[in-house]
Amino acid sequence: MDQADFIKLIKAHAPAIRPVVPFKPNKDTLLDMDFTAANKALTDELLGNRESFTAYISSSIKRAGARYGIGGYGEHRTVYRISPVFDGADGKQEARRLHLGTDIWGPAGTELMTPLDARVHSFAFNNQPGDYGATIILKHELEGFSFYTLYGHLALKSIQDCKEGVYLPAGSVFAETGDWEENGGWPPHLHFQLILDIGSWKGDYPGVCPYSEKEKWLANSPDPDLLLQLNQFIP
Repeated sequence: MDQADFIKLIKAHAPAIRPVVPFKPNKDTLLDMDFTAANKALTDELLGNRESFTAYISSSIKRAGARYGIGGYGEHRTVYRISPVFDGADGKQEARRLHLGTDIWGPAGTELMTPLDARVHSFAFNNQPGDYGATIILKHELEGFSFYTLYGHLALKSIQDCKEGVYLPAGSVFAETGDWEENGGWPPHLHFQLILDIGSWKGDYPGVCPYSEKEKWLANSPDPDLLLQLNQFIP
């Protein structure tokens, strides 16, 4: 199934989609957060200090009167320079900077739900600095077509009793966001990503790709707002 047909499929099932994070549409708003080179506040000094980076995120959200910060799909992010996990092992390959998911920034411990009926596909603790940390991938099926959602930067307890194949009805709380010690070293947030063809990946899937390969990777990871349905609440 190509992306255009997938979008039609999701839109046809839109009434069945449940929230991924707690959100009150009649009360809550979101802050659109920019992690590109255009954001001059993101200095190496800020990014290199977990406490300062976390304080920057939380204070930005608070000043905006928002419930969460959100954004990042298809964004060319210079912040990934702080971690070698996004660069070639030999330093000669093209660095990965193009973000393939949506980030939802908020307090550690934020409950996470499945937007549609699902089964646990796989999970892992991707513990390299700058990586996902605790990660769960769900498998969904609609009209005979399978696709996947990746939840990254979770609390470790989210995967402690996790089992592949477990059924999760739409709206089930099955995980929560983690603090920096367990989420790859980032301020608390959820990395949420759609994946059409996961291939042989288990417990992990690239959430950032080389800019020169963006068309290929974005084609396999459509805009997560198809399921999140949150962009409409950004002022």
